[in-house]
Amino acid sequence: MPVVVQPASRSTRSRRLQFGLMLLLLLVSVTALSMAWYGQRRVHTLEQELVRRQQDSAGQATEAQLLAKQAQELSRDAVAKVTLTESRLAEITAQRGQLEELIQSLSRARDENLVVDIDAGIRVALQQTAITGSAAPLVAALKAADERLARVSQPRLESVRRAIARDLDRVKAVSVADIASLAIKLDEAARLVDEAPLQVLDPQRLVEAKVPRAVVRGGAGGTPSPASAAASATRVGGLRAELSDWWQGLWAETRSLLRVTRIDQPQAMLLAPEQGFFLRENVKLRLLNARLALMSRQFDTAQSDLQAALAAVDNYFDRSARKTQLLTELLRSVVPQARQAGVPRPDDTLAALTTAAAGR
Repeated sequence: MPVVVQPASRSTRSRRLQFGLMLLLLLVSVTALSMAWYGQRRVHTLEQELVRRQQDSAGQATEAQLLAKQAQELSRDAVAKVTLTESRLAEITAQRGQLEELIQSLSRARDENLVVDIDAGIRVALQQTAITGSAAPLVAALKAADERLARVSQPRLESVRRAIARDLDRVKAVSVADIASLAIKLDEAARLVDEAPLQVLDPQRLVEAKVPRAVVRGGAGGTPSPASAAASATRVGGLRAELSDWWQGLWAETRSLLRVTRIDQPQAMLLAPEQGFFLRENVKLRLLNARLALMSRQFDTAQSDLQAALAAVDNYFDRSARKTQLLTELLRSVVPQARQAGVPRPDDTLAALTTAAAGR
């Protein structure tokens, strides 16, 4: 027959249930306490991290403030510097404009001074050419002007250079007398004046004729021997030779006493033989004056002196003599060369300089 123990089993179950519940509550409590402790630890860690980050943020904020302050100061300095730079740039721009204007004015003034200087130099060279009759001063002035314009190299002055080139070619085409060769010819002519004979009898040309005298030697009396006969024949031949020389000298002296000369100029006969020295000196003075006139480029004076010297040679010197012919040919060759053609004026250059000076 079964035993009924229901009340005991129920109490046991309830105790077990209570124990289980208590154990569950303990586990839950431990778990809750663990979670609370972990949460508290986590919160504490987060708080520390937050504090640290706040401190870092505060330091960064402070540093940012310092940087911002420095940036503001740098910005103010930069703005001041930019303002100063702009003002200086404006001043430099203004100064550059003034400098460019000054350079342009100086360039124009330099070109104007150059044009005026070249014009003055060419006009002075024209005066020297008119005084001396030589184209050398004008040629030198034109060459110097062209070299100065070439160094400047201004496009607006190229017309002046072209005009100078044209005038230089025209001036160089003018024939210029060779003064050195003409002076040499006049010196040679002055030397020939002393050697050329005059139409009248020149005392300096008279030479005393030497007449040999024959010496006749007589032999001893008696019959000549063969040796004496040979000696006599020799003496006779020598005597004949001496007589021939004496006769020729006598004939030459006789011919010199009389001379027939055709004189076309009657005034040549009025010249005394003693005045031949003064005539020669007068001709040489004429030639010397002509030489000095050529050296000083006074061609008209040289022409008059040369014509006077040539007329004196034709009137008073022996034309048939070789020296006189050489002297006449020499003087006639000098006369056409002792002329200077008119030097042309550099009108193109002067007009170009005037145009360049007016274009400032």
